[in-house]
Amino acid sequence: MTDDQVGESTEPETVDTAPAEKPQYGVGPFSVREVALVGVWLIAFVVSFFSIASEQAMAQLLFGGSVWTNGLDWVLTIGLPTVAVFLIVLRRFSPDGIRRVGSLGIDQFASVAFSVSAVVWLTLLWRNVAVAVESSVWIYGWVVWVEFFLMLAGVLLTVVAPFIPPLSEDFAGRREIAAHRNARPIRPVAPRPARERTPTAQTEGSDSGAPGATGYAETGYPDSVYADSPYTDTSYADTSYTEPLNTDQGSAPQGSAEPDAWAPAHARDTFEPVEEVSEITEYEPHPSHQAFWALAPEERDVQDERGVPIFRVGPTAWALVLEDRGEVFVVRHEDGRVGYLHDVSGVMRG
Repeated sequence: MTDDQVGESTEPETVDTAPAEKPQYGVGPFSVREVALVGVWLIAFVVSFFSIASEQAMAQLLFGGSVWTNGLDWVLTIGLPTVAVFLIVLRRFSPDGIRRVGSLGIDQFASVAFSVSAVVWLTLLWRNVAVAVESSVWIYGWVVWVEFFLMLAGVLLTVVAPFIPPLSEDFAGRREIAAHRNARPIRPVAPRPARERTPTAQTEGSDSGAPGATGYAETGYPDSVYADSPYTDTSYADTSYTEPLNTDQGSAPQGSAEPDAWAPAHARDTFEPVEEVSEITEYEPHPSHQAFWALAPEERDVQDERGVPIFRVGPTAWALVLEDRGEVFVVRHEDGRVGYLHDVSGVMRG
C-alpha cells in the first residue's frame, strides 16, 4: 500500500463526547414556566380585590366584600400563592438567598401553595352549588369561579409541570445539592437491647441447686469464702500444733525444713503464687456516640448518605464530630449540614 493510498483511506479520529445540555431560553432571567406562573398569579391577585358575594347575597345583606375583608380567608386563598411567586422571582435575582421554606424547596413550596389555594376555592365553589340547589340562591359570584380556574392553572404550572415536555425543561439539568435534614431518607429503627438481669440474694431456706439460686449467703459473700476460712475448718484441731515453738534454740522444729510445712494442708493447696503480667494490652478505640472536635491532616470530603460531597474539612479549622462509628465520622458543618467522613486516618482528636 502506497503513501497516497494511506493518505486517502485515513479518516480523522472521532472522540465520543457526552451531548451538551440543551440551553434553556425564556423571557429575560425567567423561564417560560415562571413567566406563565407570574401572569396567572397577577390576574388572581387583581381579581381577589373584587367582592366574592353574588348580587343576590349582597341585596339580602347576607355578606359582602373581598377575601381580604372576610377574616383570615386571604391567607390560604391568595396569601400563600403570593409568597410562593415572590420567592420564585427572588430566586432568579439572588440564587444564594432563600433556597427553601422549612424542608421544602421553592418549587415544592409553590406546588403546595397553589394546591391548597385551589382546594379552598373549590370548597367555596362546592358550597355555592349546594346552596343554589337547595334554595335557588347563588351566594358567591363570578370571582370564586375565576379564582378556582386560575389556581388550577397554577397547579398545572407547579405540580404537573415536570411531566409536560415544554415546561419540564425548567427542571432538567439542575445540579444536585445536599437535601435538607427533614427531607433526607429516614434512619432505620434498631430494636432495643434486652436488659441484663442482676443476681438476687439467696432467700433463707431455698435450695442451692434450684434454678435461680446464686450461691450467696446473707452477708453477700460467696459460699467458697466460708469453705476455705480457717475459722470454719476442723483440721486446726490437730495435736501437732499444741507444742509451743522454742525460739531460743535458733533452729526450726524437727521435720519442718520448709516454712510451708507449718501451714495447713488445704491452705498450701489453695494459695498459689501469682504470675506477673508481662503483656500490656493497648487501648483500642471503639465506636462512641460522644461528640468531640477533630482536625484532619489535609482537605477531605464529607459526603452524604448517597456519597455526594457536601462540604470539606481540613487542617485549618476544627470540625465537630457528632458520632464515631469506627471507620466513619459523623461530622456537622457550621451551617447545620451533617455528613460522613470516610477517611479518618491521621485525624487528631481535640
